[in-house]
Amino acid sequence: MPTEVALLESRALRVEQMGRVDVLDKVKSLVMLPDGIHVRTEDAARYFEVSTASVRRLTDRHHKEFAENGMCVLRGAELRSFHSDIESLWKGEGVKSYPQAATQLRLFTRRTVLNVAMLLRDSDIARCVRTYLLDAEEDLRAGYASLDRRVTRVESCLAGVGVALQELGPVLHRMSHRLDSLDRRLEATNRVVGAMSVRLGDMSEDIVRIDARMDDFVLQLKDLRRRRKRR
Repeated sequence: MPTEVALLESRALRVEQMGRVDVLDKVKSLVMLPDGIHVRTEDAARYFEVSTASVRRLTDRHHKEFAENGMCVLRGAELRSFHSDIESLWKGEGVKSYPQAATQLRLFTRRTVLNVAMLLRDSDIARCVRTYLLDAEEDLRAGYASLDRRVTRVESCLAGVGVALQELGPVLHRMSHRLDSLDRRLEATNRVVGAMSVRLGDMSEDIVRIDARMDDFVLQLKDLRRRRKRR
């Protein structure tokens, strides 16, 4: 598990944690500008309960890293346009005046503020943020470990199923062979039954013919008796 010192010293570790901006509000409410996106240097300093100069020195020392995580410096036309937009939003919230920077304005996003928390040493708030990050990392690692154990158990169960299927294979093959044999015998039986049905049909016709001949014989016998009686 990464330590607080490692987080302070390793930029790679800080990059891994940069998406966890939700941690900021778990420690303390971060007051944003009316656009809901930016904070000024003094707002970040107020959040971490340090001087504005401390935050400015830190961002100067790691300027490239902070710029990659959303920090920007407005001057000239960009600054005037931003002031105009923020002032209109500020008045919409009922605030009469908006403090404007004279020549330039350094703006942070929530990612930048989190970046400050991972580098600012002399702030209890920053240390709390780092603690939350590291605890969350530990919980995540524990979750991955638990998931890995579950996957291992499932793989073990599947391995047992595989062995059982291998053992069951020959049995299923023998059963299939027997079923094929039964199918052949059943087919032969059906042929015999069919032939017997044909024979029975023929015998039925023979019986009908015999019945007819018997009827003729009986009639002839009766006729012969009548003739004898007449003589």
